[in-house]
Amino acid sequence: MSQDLTQWITEVRTLQRQLADTQKDRDQAYNSAANWRRLYETEARQRREETAEFQSQLEALQQQLAASPAIEASDLTGVNSLQDLQQHLDGLVQRCQELTERLEAERQAHAQTRQTLTAALGDTFDALK
Repeated sequence: MSQDLTQWITEVRTLQRQLADTQKDRDQAYNSAANWRRLYETEARQRREETAEFQSQLEALQQQLAASPAIEASDLTGVNSLQDLQQHLDGLVQRCQELTERLEAERQAHAQTRQTLTAALGDTFDALK
């Protein structure tokens, strides 16, 4: 009888340790999920702020374009020939391409960050199950 009791007590203690370990793992997973959620929210907030800033810059540029529909004479002060005008235009086209590439790179970085954080958050929630 005492052997059965000893075995039972040992089994109860083993189960208690397993329960404590499981609870510890659960708490760590919750903390990890909270950390990833915080990181995701921080990143999302930064992206929203950047988007708002870019949107306001875009609106300001659109207003500036609307306010001066013709090419400003001051922009063409050094232009004396068709060749100079072509060089000026080439410079503007190159600038436009650079800005377009930077915008696309920013979009890709945003998409990659969102994908990485979402995957990490999903992995953390899967670990909680």
